[in-house]
Amino acid sequence: MNPIAGILLIAIGSIGAASFYVPFKKVKSWAWESYWISQGVFAWIIIPWLFALIFIPQGELIPVIRESPSSAKLMAMFFGILWGFGGLTFGLSLRYLGVALGQSIALGLCAAFGTLLPPIIAGDNLFSTTSGILMVIGVAITVAGIIIIGYAGSLKSKEMSEEEKKAVVKDFALKKGILIAIFAGIMSACMNFGYEAAKPIEEVALAHGTNPLFQKNPSLIFILLGGFITNLIYCGFLNIKNKTYKDYFTVSGNLFMNNLFFTFLAGLLWFLQFHFFGMGSSKLPPSMAVFGWSILMALNIAISNIWGIILKEWKGVKTKTIVVLIVGIVILILSTFVVKLG
Repeated sequence: MNPIAGILLIAIGSIGAASFYVPFKKVKSWAWESYWISQGVFAWIIIPWLFALIFIPQGELIPVIRESPSSAKLMAMFFGILWGFGGLTFGLSLRYLGVALGQSIALGLCAAFGTLLPPIIAGDNLFSTTSGILMVIGVAITVAGIIIIGYAGSLKSKEMSEEEKKAVVKDFALKKGILIAIFAGIMSACMNFGYEAAKPIEEVALAHGTNPLFQKNPSLIFILLGGFITNLIYCGFLNIKNKTYKDYFTVSGNLFMNNLFFTFLAGLLWFLQFHFFGMGSSKLPPSMAVFGWSILMALNIAISNIWGIILKEWKGVKTKTIVVLIVGIVILILSTFVVKLG
């Protein structure tokens, strides 16, 4: 076990997670549902299989999948479907709030609920132990941070003209965006349940000689397949309803390849958070295992807000608003560590 190496690997993944929405800025003439499901094909279908084929010993991936318990595969997919609602609405929250505000709210809640829900479902009394009490305190601090960031968002909404809002976030809608981000954060926590359900798959992978660094890669095939199903249904519905299925056929060949490349890049960055999280968590001792999830979420929040500044999402607001935003971000990041102190 090497906790420092584990945290560094998770940090690399967080850079991908916080940056995945940036390539969408280069996608032209496609509706949101068209480019979202395009990146989903890469992030949740093609890339998980590609990485598993690369990092699982040659010729062993299919035997690992075949020998893994059906119950583990089905439950991993089930939680993946639930997580898919989080991933889907997460994308919508960024559409309506921008990278900085959307990620801060959604990921803060994801860190809190991803920590709090498992022991509650297991029947643990959180107030009977120091660690349980710290979890509850951490969640309370998370909510406080979210409220402060939400307040910064309301100040931003009041201070910026409609033209300024649309210039940096095309579909900016504060109230709708915050509600969607809250739902996204809660449902995204189901990824942790997917990892737990897929433990038997990891054991089979290890038995077939898989390096412990990559033991979660076969599990991701099933978890992310579940997420893809959710997103495919919704985006397919929107493609038909809005007749945006034509997006794929009405653009020029060069623009189609441009959009395909940048949605692939977005999908790769999205997937890397889970790949490096799997690598990093394998380096953490059992007592710190869930701490890795907290590190991932905290760094995602920090880096996404750096991107928010770079992309000028907060351009034109008063200094007070920026200070409120920074205070909320700091509180949110601290909460993810408090949750894990126990």
